[in-house]
Amino acid sequence: MPSREAQARHIQDAIRLVLLKDWDPIGVRDEAQAQDEYDGYVGPIYRLLAAGRPDREIQEYLRTVERDEMGLSPAGLDSLAPVVQRLK
Repeated sequence: MPSREAQARHIQDAIRLVLLKDWDPIGVRDEAQAQDEYDGYVGPIYRLLAAGRPDREIQEYLRTVERDEMGLSPAGLDSLAPVVQRLK
């Protein structure tokens, strides 16, 4: 049985992949040099998921990142629902 640390790393790697492949608001999924672009958001999302926070809260977090940290005009919360489902 893997240690808790190993399990946490595995989950964080899965979150990173979902952010890159399914969320990717700046379109870097195919850029080899940018594969770590969303790593700074893995920890906060991991904590939201581990705490059992509602889908809407995770959607709001992603939208806030898009708007406030990336300077994008984020899509509606409902468009982030599939990303949250993949994260879960």
